[in-house]
Amino acid sequence: MKFISWNVNGLRAAVKHDFMTTFNELDADFFCVQETKMQPDQLTLELPGYHQYFNSAERKGYSGTAIFTKHQPLNVTYDIGTDEFDHEGRVITLEYTDFFLVTCYTPNSGTGLKRLDFRMGWEKAFQAYIDQLNEKKPVILCGDLNVAHEEIDIKNPKTNHKNAGFTDQEREAFTHFLARGYTDTFRYFYPDATERYSWWSYRFSARDRNAGWRIDYFVTSNALQPKLASADIKDKIFGSDHCPIVLTTTGLHV
Repeated sequence: MKFISWNVNGLRAAVKHDFMTTFNELDADFFCVQETKMQPDQLTLELPGYHQYFNSAERKGYSGTAIFTKHQPLNVTYDIGTDEFDHEGRVITLEYTDFFLVTCYTPNSGTGLKRLDFRMGWEKAFQAYIDQLNEKKPVILCGDLNVAHEEIDIKNPKTNHKNAGFTDQEREAFTHFLARGYTDTFRYFYPDATERYSWWSYRFSARDRNAGWRIDYFVTSNALQPKLASADIKDKIFGSDHCPIVLTTTGLHV
């Protein structure tokens, strides 16, 4: 099966460009979207053969997630059950026979790290949520996790150590998360690959120079490693400051 994750930086804006062309060409079983920046009544998508699930922030034009899937889930839940973090539309969970699929838009720590404390509280609550799911059946987590984990995941590590997405606290939280029994699937297939990024600033021609960050992930329970077939970053696809990422699996039942 084919899974796609893409931070579209505004789904309504993306649809006005080439989102539908990309969506149709990628032909995924599961297409997960972050930063929709919309309420469900603000856009009608014609996606024949797909079930559509949206989780929107209470604040209009902000955050938000969606999943479009060919496979009707056994169950759908929204958010993580912690009131402090459940007002920004950041998580959707679909349950299937063999796994949970979770899409996530992790809070950004912000300019001057003004939201770092909120982010670190999120990390604790979200990791506990994923662990609870993993106790029941394996998890496939995808999304913009807003952290470049290792120095090879960012173009300029030395100048970014105190910037949101590359602080020691955020990186250590991700290390801790993986150590609890999870796999960064891109690194599973490409442990030493460099200059493979999923986000580029709109400033300073960053994408033209490939001065990017790898902050979008498919993370799976370690138990799913035998089912992992391939992982990729579609960095030639435009339409957002992020590009889509891909995971393919074999032998999973929905």
